Amino acid sequence: MTIVPCYVGCDIAKAHLDFFDPSDGAVRRVANRRDAVDGFLAGLAGRDVFIVHEATGDYDRALRHGLAAAGLPGVRINPMTARRFAEARGRRAKTDMLDARMLADLGATFQPAPDAPPCPEREALTALVRRRDQLVAMRQAEKVRLKELCDKEPRDAAIQASLDAVITCLSGQVADLDRRIQTRIAASQAAAEDNRLLRTAPGMGPVNAAACLTLLPELGTLPARKISALAGLAPFNRDSGARNGKRHIAGGRSRVRRALYVAAIAAIRNTPRYKAFYDAVYSRSLTKKVAIIAVARKLLTHLNAMLRDRKAWA
Repeated sequence: MTIVPCYVGCDIAKAHLDFFDPSDGAVRRVANRRDAVDGFLAGLAGRDVFIVHEATGDYDRALRHGLAAAGLPGVRINPMTARRFAEARGRRAKTDMLDARMLADLGATFQPAPDAPPCPEREALTALVRRRDQLVAMRQAEKVRLKELCDKEPRDAAIQASLDAVITCLSGQVADLDRRIQTRIAASQAAAEDNRLLRTAPGMGPVNAAACLTLLPELGTLPARKISALAGLAPFNRDSGARNGKRHIAGGRSRVRRALYVAAIAAIRNTPRYKAFYDAVYSRSLTKKVAIIAVARKLLTHLNAMLRDRKAWA
């Protein structure tokens, strides 16, 4: 006989968390601080509970780490999935307390598998990778402004000097973060080995490998179709009746998809195996972007198999 846990829904806000416990139908508000969350979770000790909450970036950090410390299972739900579940139940109203109740119902309905406990080393590495992306985006914006300025006559020398100084500063910070990312990867035996395997694949330079390593931790643990969907590289059907619509990719982790797209372009240029596959897809679709996406998906499938089997690219 399977014993079903009590699914407790948790709505997360910046300042507080709302927990709905279906065992007594009560909603309890807790400050979104680690000490307050630990105190509440301690009161759940000895009960077979499962916490269901939406993915909310850093706002759910205290809860995730508190669950790991208390040894309680929990799962992060895609906010879009949660909203559509509520709409399917005919619930249009949206408040923190209603959302907590809805998440408890979602858990009881689907009984999802628990998430793995958070890894502090991986989270610190992910923060560095995301900060690097922010700096690169800022530098690109300044480069665009510099180009627009250089296209004008007469050119403002003071503004140009300012833009040059900012670009130089940002480039230095990006280079510093690149060193820190590689140092932190090397300090972790597991991360260093995964990074070594990823770097053997075509197009997987240090930046692309670090993005896949940190932002797609499921790599090597899921089937090819699921890992493709997580990266947003799985095409979805658009058929209705006698009409066969075009397949489109949608959703997924955009930063991972961009890294794989860049890696796919490099692989097409330098690896006959991927170039032949690209040519075959392009001859059917007559669209370069579709062919590159197809190569990116194939590359991801290969990377997934490499980490699963612990083998370098061949």
